[in-house]
Amino acid sequence: MFKKIGIYLEMIKIEHTLFALPFAFMGALLGSVSVNGELPSWAQIGWILMALFGARSAAFGLNRMIDQVIDKKNPRTAKRAIPAGLLKTIEVIVFTVISFVLLFWAAFELSPLAVKLLPVAVFMLVIYSYTKRFTWLCHVVLGLTTALAPLGGWVAVTGSVDLNAWIFYITLAFWTAGFDIIYAIQDLDFDKKEGLHSIPVRFGLHRSLIIARVFHVITAVGFLLLFFLTELSWWYFAGMIIASAILFYEHFILSPKDMSKLQTAFFTMNSVLSIVVFVFTMIDLVVQYS
Repeated sequence: MFKKIGIYLEMIKIEHTLFALPFAFMGALLGSVSVNGELPSWAQIGWILMALFGARSAAFGLNRMIDQVIDKKNPRTAKRAIPAGLLKTIEVIVFTVISFVLLFWAAFELSPLAVKLLPVAVFMLVIYSYTKRFTWLCHVVLGLTTALAPLGGWVAVTGSVDLNAWIFYITLAFWTAGFDIIYAIQDLDFDKKEGLHSIPVRFGLHRSLIIARVFHVITAVGFLLLFFLTELSWWYFAGMIIASAILFYEHFILSPKDMSKLQTAFFTMNSVLSIVVFVFTMIDLVVQYS
């Protein structure tokens, strides 16, 4: 049983929750303080956690089912649960349905607007896995899809979406798209061979790194805008300085001639960044509103 649970957790890349979870909570904190003038309740945080787990699990389940033929051909992904025979397709279907149930349940407990936005979220979760078959903008679609979690945190506690929420959403969409470009570089040769689309395939290694840097400059600018447009103070600003330094270092350690630190740039740096931004935002808001 525990082995099976481990397989499911590996399938949904539970460790990558370090990317999404801090920003989902940050969305709840920022939204609640900006609109309601108070910190979110523990009950709201609990439902947001369930919604995030459901959405991420459903997304990975869908992706693994949709991409199982491609995954089996790719040496990097051939050991994933379905192509390796560790899970049957029907098992992943049941897992995905249960994950959607958790997402829908949490949304109904949070806010009417969250419920109304569910069809958008489901559409984005489904369509993303197909985009690399027809457009090199697949990274942007992934960013727009993944950033729904932080935006969902905002909507969950406010029942509304304002300019600051959209800036927050776009900021994180470009952050995700930028590091996904870096991640896709490791499949450059395979994607070319299979006729799949990505920014590395379309523009090559050197220009892809430049595009990723531009995307992350947009991210840094977005975080800065939030400082000026909200009541966030110098705790948040200090966190943004650190986050910007992390983004700079992420790109500093990569070059067309040396991609050996790709995993460090993709996973380690971005995990640290999301935690840093959340922690400094939390300190800022808790100090002001506790």
